[in-house]
Amino acid sequence: MGGIKIKDMKKQLILIVLGCITLFSCKKLEQEPQSSASKQAVFGNESGLKLYTNSFYNMGFLPRNSTSQDAMSDYLAVRDVQAFLRPGAFAANTSSGWTWGELRNINYFIANCNDPAVPADVRNNYLGIARYFRAYFYMEKVKRFGDVPWIGKPLEINDPALTAGRDKRTLVMDSVLADINFACANIKATNDPSRTTITKWVAYAYKSRVCLFEGTFRKYHTELNLQSTAEKWLQDAASAADEIIKNGGYSLNTTGGAGSSYRQVFTSTAPVATEVLQAAVADVNLGVLNEANWWWTSGTYGAKASFTRTFINTYLKLDGTPFTNDPSYPTMLFKDEVKNRDLRLKQTIRLGDYKRISSGQLVPAPPVFSYTFTGYQPIKWTLDDMYFDAGALNTNAIALFRYAEVLLNFAEAKAELGTLTNGEWAATIGALRARAGITGGLTAKPTVADPYLVANYFPGITDPTILEVRRERGIELSLEGQRFADLLRWKRGQLMEQQWNGFYVPALNTPMDLNEDGILDVAFFSGTKPSPAVAGVTYVDVSPNIGNAVNSQRLKNGTSGELIWMNEITRKWEDKMYYYPIPLTDLQRNPALGQNNGWQ
Repeated sequence: MGGIKIKDMKKQLILIVLGCITLFSCKKLEQEPQSSASKQAVFGNESGLKLYTNSFYNMGFLPRNSTSQDAMSDYLAVRDVQAFLRPGAFAANTSSGWTWGELRNINYFIANCNDPAVPADVRNNYLGIARYFRAYFYMEKVKRFGDVPWIGKPLEINDPALTAGRDKRTLVMDSVLADINFACANIKATNDPSRTTITKWVAYAYKSRVCLFEGTFRKYHTELNLQSTAEKWLQDAASAADEIIKNGGYSLNTTGGAGSSYRQVFTSTAPVATEVLQAAVADVNLGVLNEANWWWTSGTYGAKASFTRTFINTYLKLDGTPFTNDPSYPTMLFKDEVKNRDLRLKQTIRLGDYKRISSGQLVPAPPVFSYTFTGYQPIKWTLDDMYFDAGALNTNAIALFRYAEVLLNFAEAKAELGTLTNGEWAATIGALRARAGITGGLTAKPTVADPYLVANYFPGITDPTILEVRRERGIELSLEGQRFADLLRWKRGQLMEQQWNGFYVPALNTPMDLNEDGILDVAFFSGTKPSPAVAGVTYVDVSPNIGNAVNSQRLKNGTSGELIWMNEITRKWEDKMYYYPIPLTDLQRNPALGQNNGWQ
């Protein structure tokens, strides 16, 4: 949601420091232009430090659109195949993200937050917040580009560092860890009732995310020759998460029971305080709203993102066994395959008795093929009232850090280290599955690797615990903007080549009742649309060609089978794609940066 902003950002409109800290648009504070505050007024008291650090919350590298970021992932079919994945369609001249202006704002604060008039612990609190944001800034750069220059001070216009090369990943990530460790040690706040600001627990949660990323990246990207250093990062990930588990006071939301408590976290106006550590909060009075419904329910505005069947198949049955153990699953109809499954499924996509509100009345809401390519239409972030579909009107809070992720980070780090106990499994993966209504496999680690996960997702993994933790992460954190980063760190970019498939269609010209309400919803035809058409049925053309163009919507076997979307468009993953290329204009400006391997 491009419109979402952290609550209370209205304060930034009146910050007395805004005119003099806007990086490249300003000159030195010592010049004290009449319209700006003096350096002492900003750094000589806690109020000034607070106002300055408030400006960090609105920086462009921070997540505000986590409800749509997973459009770049393996488990969503979208309107178009991304240029990044089409051979020859992406290069250095189309790359982006090599932006550094906001770093200077942070570094300027860190360099000048040293006035002895402010007690050291107060200064260190705000320095901790600043260093948290610097760690976040740099982590995003490392995820995107790999090696980057570490800049730990505000640079003058003629500083040699502006034309220097990049620093090694190890130096940059050690610096990131030093920043986040300082933040964890020095940020004072442990509870923000609004859930909109950085607290000590948010810093620990971010540390667990950063260390898990780096530890697994080093473990699986053996070409870096950093495997020997992976263990320390994984240990740090586990210990950071454990600090929250033991002392943070958070818990999984269970209000409303297993059939609704998961989705409540994503549709509530106020952040669910028991589970959410930090959120972007809407404010109707300020006109600060988000566009979740518009993005997910519009046939023209969003990406028309829909889950693939390959991913939906990973949702367990309620007894804790794999759905794909049933030999009939490949030809199971939509209305049947969604039954007796992990209750997060019904809180993530339209199925069964899901209803929406139209002019105050509840109405059946099966998947609508004006909005979906596969039939697995997401509802996780959308509000049920159709009023919200017409623009940026959503009032739900967007969770940025939540306790469920902390549990997953702990479980995965310990699983990768080979030290996850049955008790820890029960307290993490078991707890998440219990909330979802699953009854089996909650108290002990699995002993058998699921062949479906091995064949379709992780052919190089034989450890059943690691496989199940990854299954759980994909399901629990779906549509929360972390999937692509997970594929990068697991070195599973090849999953981006997966076919975009949808639910099974048994025959052409046969209307289907998707939610078993007695009303026929959709039919698929090839060639000529059936006439007379059944009233209320959406007819989808799956002909090989429409006019002179190849039809992107097909059935796998021509007249039956899984829906296929855009199978005619080649998607190709190469190892170079674990990093984006340095943008050409930036490389021309500073050739010392060098280009990432494989890119031109």
